[in-house]
Amino acid sequence: MSPRTAPPRFGPLQLVLAAAGTAAATLDVFMDGWVAAQYARHGHPGWAALSLALLAAASAAAQTCSWLWLRSDPPALRPAVPVLLLAALHLLQLGFFFRCLYALKVGWRVCWARAEEEDEQRHMAFISHDISMLRLFETFLENTPQLTLLLYIVLRTNKAEISQGLGMVTAFLCVSWSLLDYHQSLRSFLQDKYELSWSSSIVYFLWNLFLICPRILALALFALLWPYGMAVHFSLVWLAMFLWVSLQGTDFMESPGPEQLYRAVVAVILYFSWFNVAQGSTLHRSLIYHGFMLVDSTLLGLAWLWGRAPEEEEEHSYLIPVLSAALPCYLLGLGLRVTYYKWLHPNVRVRQEGRYDEVDANGGGDGVEFRSFLEPDLVNRRMQWLAQSHFSLSQPAQQHFLNGDAAVESAV
Repeated sequence: MSPRTAPPRFGPLQLVLAAAGTAAATLDVFMDGWVAAQYARHGHPGWAALSLALLAAASAAAQTCSWLWLRSDPPALRPAVPVLLLAALHLLQLGFFFRCLYALKVGWRVCWARAEEEDEQRHMAFISHDISMLRLFETFLENTPQLTLLLYIVLRTNKAEISQGLGMVTAFLCVSWSLLDYHQSLRSFLQDKYELSWSSSIVYFLWNLFLICPRILALALFALLWPYGMAVHFSLVWLAMFLWVSLQGTDFMESPGPEQLYRAVVAVILYFSWFNVAQGSTLHRSLIYHGFMLVDSTLLGLAWLWGRAPEEEEEHSYLIPVLSAALPCYLLGLGLRVTYYKWLHPNVRVRQEGRYDEVDANGGGDGVEFRSFLEPDLVNRRMQWLAQSHFSLSQPAQQHFLNGDAAVESAV
């Protein structure tokens, strides 16, 4: 790991990765439509309607967030297109793709910039942070429910096409990757931070993968016996998570109304995976959350074992060893998380040098500072606020954060 005093530079490799991400997002939409069409073609209009409903709900929430963010951004950082055109693109559910294409345009200019390179790099960082956040929203609002539905259908029909198997594997990897990408995006706000090493990134990726897999399996098994009960379960757990997020006093959006939308989206993420939204040590909140998820998922699995019919015991006999491996898998994920924070987290390297990195899991230390060279009008306030929530800040950093907010408000 090496310390950074500036945001990661955007170069040709990052441009290629951004283009690949845009292509993957486009392909994902077409694949969802194709899968829904296949459901309808094979006589399952209910599955097709549910698949399209999940896609529409996820897209509507992401487009709404994208539009609200664009409206609150400093005018100098908004795309140079008419407001009516931007509104039309978002109404047509094309706002996220427009952002991706605009990022590619700016990224191409950044790669070959000769003058004002620093301003271009900061502009690109501003755009990239929003795309990372929207991709995370899209993943948990669409991919994880679609993944649960796909696994449910495979178990219900007791057969799996090669495309379904590949689709599930790809979806699991995409969910874990979106969490890693989001975490790395947050770290770029912090001054003198160490980049995640390859080993740290791999462990961070794997722990999220091992925690999400058992959760999806438990939900699919429960839905196998009580599909309508699944809707009740989601509603109750989502409501509990929404209240929990609300009690933590988030301040992510610009006004109270949109803030409720943000909390609703976070509650969906928490239904599947851990997501921090409050300042301070996350150790106790994390223990409460993972304890709840472990109990909830265990009860869902036991409900399937108790409620299955005798004729299903032979048909789904292979699920017994799979379900038996779910608990060790979840515990392995928790073990990898402990391993990351104890031995692979960047603060381990910093402590060896007699300094402190951010503490996003167990508290302690003098805190960290935001990158002081970032001009207020080039700082993405949304991701800055999340960085403050995830990482402990020193007094100078807190003052810098407040000064930055005041400068942005006065500029707007």
